[in-house]
Amino acid sequence: MRLGSGVFAASCVAIEVIGVAIFIRGFFPAPVRSSARPEQGVETPAPEPMAGASSNWTKLPSPLFSKVVIMLIDALRDDFVFGSKGVKYMPYTTYLVEKGAAHSFVAEAKPPTVTMPRIKALMTGSLPGFVDIIRNLNSPVLLEDNVIRQAKAAGKRMIFYGDETWLKLFPKHFVEYDGTTSFFVSDYIEVDNNVTRHLDKVLKRGDWDVLILHYLGLDHIGHISGPNSPLIGHKLSEMDSILMKIHTSLLSKERETLSPSLLVLCGDHGMSETGSHGASSTEEVSTPLILISSTFERKPGDIRPPKHVQQTDLAATLAIGLGLPIPKDSVGSLLFPVIEGKPMREKLRFLHLNTLQLSKLLQENVPSYEKDPGFEQFKMAERLHGNWVKLHLEENHSDILLGLGTKVLRQYLGALKTLSLSLSTQVAHYDIYSMAVGTVVVLEVLTLFLLNTPHVLCRKDELDVPVLSPVFSLLFYLVFLVLSAIHVLVCTSSESSCYLCSLPWLAAGGVMVLVSALLCAILSTLLRMVFNGTLLKKSAAHPSSGWSEVDLLLLLGTVGHVLSLGASSFVEEEHQTWYFLVNTLCLALSQETCRSYFVGDDCEPQHCFHVEQGCGDTLACTYSTSYNTPERDRTRKGVSFSEAQGSCKWWTVLASPWLVLICCRLLRSLNQTGVQGAHRPDFSHWLTSSDHKVQLSGLAALSLVVIFVLIQRGCSLVSKAALALGLLGVFCYRAAIGVVVFPWQSDNKAISKGIIEARFVYVFVLGILFTGTKDLLKAQVIAADFKTKTVGLWEIHSGLVLLAALLLRPHNLPVLALSLLIQTVMTKFIWKPLRHNAAEITVMHYWFGQAFFYFQGNSNNIATIDISAGFVGLDTYMEVPATFLTVFGTYVGPVLWASHLVHFLSSETSNGSALSRACFCYALVCSVPVATYIVLVTSLRYHLFIWSVFSPKLLYEGMHLLITAALCAVFTATNQTRHTRA
Repeated sequence: MRLGSGVFAASCVAIEVIGVAIFIRGFFPAPVRSSARPEQGVETPAPEPMAGASSNWTKLPSPLFSKVVIMLIDALRDDFVFGSKGVKYMPYTTYLVEKGAAHSFVAEAKPPTVTMPRIKALMTGSLPGFVDIIRNLNSPVLLEDNVIRQAKAAGKRMIFYGDETWLKLFPKHFVEYDGTTSFFVSDYIEVDNNVTRHLDKVLKRGDWDVLILHYLGLDHIGHISGPNSPLIGHKLSEMDSILMKIHTSLLSKERETLSPSLLVLCGDHGMSETGSHGASSTEEVSTPLILISSTFERKPGDIRPPKHVQQTDLAATLAIGLGLPIPKDSVGSLLFPVIEGKPMREKLRFLHLNTLQLSKLLQENVPSYEKDPGFEQFKMAERLHGNWVKLHLEENHSDILLGLGTKVLRQYLGALKTLSLSLSTQVAHYDIYSMAVGTVVVLEVLTLFLLNTPHVLCRKDELDVPVLSPVFSLLFYLVFLVLSAIHVLVCTSSESSCYLCSLPWLAAGGVMVLVSALLCAILSTLLRMVFNGTLLKKSAAHPSSGWSEVDLLLLLGTVGHVLSLGASSFVEEEHQTWYFLVNTLCLALSQETCRSYFVGDDCEPQHCFHVEQGCGDTLACTYSTSYNTPERDRTRKGVSFSEAQGSCKWWTVLASPWLVLICCRLLRSLNQTGVQGAHRPDFSHWLTSSDHKVQLSGLAALSLVVIFVLIQRGCSLVSKAALALGLLGVFCYRAAIGVVVFPWQSDNKAISKGIIEARFVYVFVLGILFTGTKDLLKAQVIAADFKTKTVGLWEIHSGLVLLAALLLRPHNLPVLALSLLIQTVMTKFIWKPLRHNAAEITVMHYWFGQAFFYFQGNSNNIATIDISAGFVGLDTYMEVPATFLTVFGTYVGPVLWASHLVHFLSSETSNGSALSRACFCYALVCSVPVATYIVLVTSLRYHLFIWSVFSPKLLYEGMHLLITAALCAVFTATNQTRHTRA
């Protein structure tokens, strides 16, 4: 089957996406789980241990509290309560922490620090899988055993107001509820008012047992303006007054009913210094946990610093407090201060129930559980506990009983700590089978890429892909039968669940067919290369052909970046790698321009078209094929450098690499990213502070003017007008939400959501994109002239630029402006005068796209994703538009540089060969890091930083590959349009 190299590349990347998806599904494991499922019914609680007899305590203890109120403030950081902000903005809470009847803790939240997994941890006591960060956008029903399910089974009446994630996780569990949308981050007022408006009537009633309030406003403020915004203080004061209202109401009810209640103040996760969350920095994982009840004894002057505990400890504590069984999957420990004032027998009973539940979970997940130190401690404590109960029932009140009870207490606490730590650090069960299948698919695709690279870049634009012959060969059926047998063997013998085994047989069979077909295609390609004598054959056709310094830099830089992914520090600081590569590229281009000007073009044969039928030195040809047609290059072969640059002044060409270098250095100072330098002050922090709003407004306005000047040059008159109005609308939108100001605007102007202004811009974005698409279709249908095609591609590029200007925060608009400036400089003064070939230009675009991904403040940390971009112009949460806008806002750099690549190559060539090769090269340089990284994370899956460093990077690589597949589809569609014309 003959396929164009672009179509071949797009197809391979699409298949690779399937392989990566299967790998990710198997890589992110299921945490430790109990074999007893919730639907199996309530188990009989274990009796109290007793030596030589049976205890009279065989039932669950009575509830410690009659009512429980959980006030969860989203993104509440520990220093917001226990630090200077707490003293200033939360005086009542500070009083309770320092002098009131309360126990305060700093609860550590494990990554990923996003809402849905953290609610799971709070209510189940288990550690959710890292893949829950994806499910956070659409939370499924929680099927694990949890406190909410146990409370409903016990007849507790529960009421909930707040984040609708709870309603998705626990449907039909609340007798009364009112959910609010958690992803509409532009709103931080109504989203909390919709919770508070129910409080007065609910607190007056007594027909409930558990009240859960989830406030989202603080989290939304963080996403909009960060933790240092003045809005944070106002929101903390609001939360403090609400806490005081709830506490005073509970105290008045207690005086009437004489039954104690419990008020819990906590956060689901923290907030990074940029206002986001999702990763594992101290600010993101440290949350306050305050338990307030009149039963807690507090001696005058007894000020205890907050003790560090795990967030999973709350589930066991709530279960004991409500008289419920501890969730079966919980790895948390009972917070001992809650029961500290109880009699010794009750304290030992509570601790025994908790350690027994943890020991059962350990037995079901660790084969050698008997050798675990925590299990040994538990067995020792249980024996001592039995002796203590026997003495207690004999009414022995001697000092021996008191000393033995204290010893048993310490033994239980030690066993709890050890068991909880063992289960929390227990390696989860990887789905090795799915990981292996996904890895095989990805490596097969990469092998096909590498085998066809010489043919695409050196010989021809169309590939003779062996598809039908391998499928109908005996080898294909043998491989398919072997793989099917392995699949049946794995699925019937595996004790753990495999994702591929859960698929329908037709889908699993399709995967086996895909793997078999790819393997046969690889073998067929290899055999054909051997028979044709082209494999590793050296030819004398090009005795002078070689590699230029730029060629070597592009190759070695790409390979070096791939190899650096095996080190956690290089993954954390990957931006430094790309900054170094683009800076080095600028220096290499400067050297090349100087040599070309002062020496001449005779020493640069690699930039001339030299492709003959007998080309055998494939390595040299890889970077020796020009994007120009043979006819054009024959006429240009003898053209000097000064003639090639046309009207350009010689000094502008020589200075252009240094101008690009200066722009890159300025952009590095704008946003500090990564891990080591994220806390350092940068220009964006200075701009976004409330004291410098005027400077930010001026810089944003200047950037928008520069964007218009650079982008309007290739647009039609109508598109120019739409672009100008759209950029004006961008500034109006930011002014409406209070981020920038007009010169005549007062500081106390009311702030809105900017819905109208943003939709005004969307109209022009769609209009420009429609105009560009219309020109492309016109070029295809009625064979319009070459200029129509070029203008259409540039207008699509302009529409994407306008959309990027709307989604990027104002302090990042200079990133967009300088990106367009670098594209203009590189096009006019470097790529055209030096006549770089399609492969070189493609790799350069890829490098700059990756660098600009980090220039805008992104990293391999989930917390740097700006989810506020997904809600620009939306007045309610819509999953598809919000997801698209968030992804586009995150990957603005790679998308815009790829878009520019399509336009540049289409405008410089009269046929589709360059664009087809560019698609192939772009897919190749994206596929190599993905394939290598999959192998690396598989070998490093037991690494200390696998969840905090390598796993987020895997998600980024998967999303980048998906975007690459979409870009390759655009490459191919554009190229098909050109072929239709031809």
